[in-house]
Amino acid sequence: MDLMNKVVLVTGGGTGIGRATSLTLAKRGAIVAVNFSRSREAAEETVELIRRDGGQAMAIQADVSKDSEVRTMISQIAQQFGTLDGLVNNASITRHIPLDDLELATDEVWNELMDVNVKGMFNCARAAAPYMKAARQGAIVNLGSIAGQTGSGSSLPYAVSKAAVHGLTKSLARALAPHIRVNCVVPGAVATRWWAGKEDQMHLLAPQLLLKQISQPEDIAQLICAALEQEAMTGQIITVDSGQTL
Repeated sequence: MDLMNKVVLVTGGGTGIGRATSLTLAKRGAIVAVNFSRSREAAEETVELIRRDGGQAMAIQADVSKDSEVRTMISQIAQQFGTLDGLVNNASITRHIPLDDLELATDEVWNELMDVNVKGMFNCARAAAPYMKAARQGAIVNLGSIAGQTGSGSSLPYAVSKAAVHGLTKSLARALAPHIRVNCVVPGAVATRWWAGKEDQMHLLAPQLLLKQISQPEDIAQLICAALEQEAMTGQIITVDSGQTL
């Protein structure tokens, strides 16, 4: 799928990997809908960066965990740009909880993380699918995490939610074939705001990686765009982690 003039929604598109993806898509000629839940200023700044470079973009608010908001958002994007060709399910949250402290993994934490990280991606895919089916082509990329492969991460519920995203990818790939491709990009450690206050840990981790470097958001964005474009691939879980899990 050539991204030129394709309409692509990036959830959580104003910061970190989402911003890098929005900017990279725009550079490849895509029309970008930059979703945000609370980070309005960051989303609008991302849109301004795209427009300043000659691209087309809009910022649009929706809490992906709320199906009604998602359906309204995607309807507004289609009204603005005529259709929706691609979806990058990037919006995710976490809670930093020691893995062995099971008592802190409360119902509230479980519900919040599963609602956003898993159901949110499903909500967006379900609402986007009719537009892609009508065009008989489309692509979805979900953002997983190596936490979903290793079982370790910022918290136990987060790791489980990302494992569920990997499973969701395979199920959606089956459910939406043959016209909609669904793949999952799985980052390792990435230098985003999630490392704020933990820079020392990041610098200690880098030398232990095979490539001796922490991935940048732009590294992940390049792979996301490649997954959107690749027409012979679906249901794949693609790891990009500088050799962290090898």
